[in-house]
Amino acid sequence: MEPLQRALTMAVHGAPPKRKEIYKYEAPWPLYSMNWSVRPDKRFRLALGSFVEEYNNKVQVVSLDEDTSEFSAKSTFDHPYPTTKIMWIPDSKGVFPDLLATSGDYLRVWRAGEPETRLECVLNNNKNSDFCAPLTSFDWNEVDPNLIGTSSIDTTCTIWGLETGQVLGRVNLVTGHVKTQLIAHDKEVYDIAFSRAGGGRDMFASVGADGSVRMFDLRHLEHSTIIYEDPQHTPLLRLAWNKQDPNYLATVAMDACEVIILDVRVPCTPVARLNNHRACVNGIAWAPHSSCHICTAGDDHQALIWDIQQMPRAIEDPILAYTAAEGEINQIQWGATQPDWIAICYNKALEILRV
Repeated sequence: MEPLQRALTMAVHGAPPKRKEIYKYEAPWPLYSMNWSVRPDKRFRLALGSFVEEYNNKVQVVSLDEDTSEFSAKSTFDHPYPTTKIMWIPDSKGVFPDLLATSGDYLRVWRAGEPETRLECVLNNNKNSDFCAPLTSFDWNEVDPNLIGTSSIDTTCTIWGLETGQVLGRVNLVTGHVKTQLIAHDKEVYDIAFSRAGGGRDMFASVGADGSVRMFDLRHLEHSTIIYEDPQHTPLLRLAWNKQDPNYLATVAMDACEVIILDVRVPCTPVARLNNHRACVNGIAWAPHSSCHICTAGDDHQALIWDIQQMPRAIEDPILAYTAAEGEINQIQWGATQPDWIAICYNKALEILRV
């Protein structure tokens, strides 16, 4: 955890840093969704989604040039409505096409290119209706990148199967079909995430407006397990599985200043509460390389890194704090293939921080 502390100390005391610990990119519009690319040949590449309260929004792919320390936009394309989530295909070996997915009114899959990123397919499950039920989030399965799960305000989760073929001329060869759709909650579903448990392909969890965390198994969809219910039935907005230990997951309630850590072996009783934020929490990201580190970010301009290895003893304070002086942090992502770097978004800014 030394470099970021060093950079912050230098920022205070004015010592010249040897290597930059913080890189910043200013987008043309306010940012909300953001995700790191995991391809080995695209080390510092991120996708950013605009948050403009009108129909026309943008997605931009940016890349950091490590020689010049400058970010540049590699591709910018139009997107209907703001993206509720952006995610690159979890393909760290680079064997699949270079794909990017976005959720909003529908799930869209794009093929990344420079300078042109093009739409491969729009996945819509409501064939009978003129109206769509907006998608609040989605998750791309890391073990089987042909699976994507979406969550919707219509109380359902849908698991899509993707087929990716080789490029033949200009023909779109990414297609998708519904593998299963289930009513997951009594109210809107706000987030979905696959677990690495049991092989990493079949287990997923969801959170929603009914205030519950529910776990599902694609092999046994006739029943689900309620892992946690908020005592006041406050809607739960976000959910994230520990990347190294699938027994643990984190969730955050609407307008809450704390993050709740759950252990699936002890349902309904939080094993930890991380409550140093002084305004509502907007993002949670587990370390990709460690089972005991998690980063949280919120409206108090702070990104906090916590060490939870002393659970179930109370975790009093984070081990590291970064303050974005100019804005409320609305998004945080920990680089899956670059565990030394965390990315945050606030206002029109993207910052990547060395930890």
